[in-house]
Amino acid sequence: MKNIIGSITIDHVAAAAKVSTATVSRALNNPDAVSAELKEKISGVIKKLGYIPNAGARALMLKRSGTIGVIVPTLDNAIFAQGLAEFQRQLNQSGHQLLVASSNYDPEIEANQITNLLTRGVEGIALFGVSQRREALKLLKTRNIPYIHVGSLSAPYNGYASGFDNREAIKPGVQHLLSLGHKHFGILAGITTHNDRARERVDGIIELLTKKKIQIKSDVIVECAYGLNEARLGLKKLLLNNPKITAIICGQDVLALGALLEAQKQGLRIPRDLSIVGFDDLEISQHITPSLSTIHIDAIGMWAQAANHLISQIKGVDNLPRKIKTSVNLVIRESSSSPPKR
Repeated sequence: MKNIIGSITIDHVAAAAKVSTATVSRALNNPDAVSAELKEKISGVIKKLGYIPNAGARALMLKRSGTIGVIVPTLDNAIFAQGLAEFQRQLNQSGHQLLVASSNYDPEIEANQITNLLTRGVEGIALFGVSQRREALKLLKTRNIPYIHVGSLSAPYNGYASGFDNREAIKPGVQHLLSLGHKHFGILAGITTHNDRARERVDGIIELLTKKKIQIKSDVIVECAYGLNEARLGLKKLLLNNPKITAIICGQDVLALGALLEAQKQGLRIPRDLSIVGFDDLEISQHITPSLSTIHIDAIGMWAQAANHLISQIKGVDNLPRKIKTSVNLVIRESSSSPPKR
């Protein structure tokens, strides 16, 4: 056939299969409506001709696009890449496609991305955290677009969530350091502006330490972007502000890894001179020397449950749970021990 692939239409498929275009359409969009033999015949012709159905036309006919959107703060983070891979795997099993966008931790950008995904006809959206602009969430409600918050258990407007309580999740790491005898703490946190997860983790640390009669002053709380260099600078600032610090609690593993590298550069022995605890349990955290004590989050399970919940929403399943709790646990490795005797 002389036609190029782009010019092959459903009419060509129908002619080659010696059936009507309506029959081809049914085989593609409602395969249960045709016999297995006919479906196999049409499928063979489609493969032979290289026919690609028009997604836009199909979406109009079915009143569905077959796509689901997800917006994450950044793609430059292994924890999001791992989660998105699982999210996409679950969507593939249900026949859905994934559209990914990032917000750079900016609610305005995220609101624009929500609008962009809606203009592309997504059937549902997964959002990370709960720092979205309320008018953006109201838009989803108004348009009756299913959505779910990932990475948090709270959900504005009685929405759905798949995640964990960040305030409580970090406390086992703090309690671990307290049980070892630490009294002088530093907090290396992500930038809390427009980041509910980072803010809640800081609040959880302060809450538990205050309960244990340990007061945390602002000069031992340093916020920085999630990067190794930024974390190294953050540790320098913490130790300069209070040289008595014996334990650093980090709001994310990248921050903990940067702190560990900087401490080693300064000649500090981890954990003999300084204990460090992270959050997320990235794969590298168990392979560095010393290996990192951290809070493990079941990111795979969290994203899988979010995907399946969103698919169920789209299908109109009733009585879905409002909150799906993700398992969280402390992993004790080599970066934490008793404080040095001074």
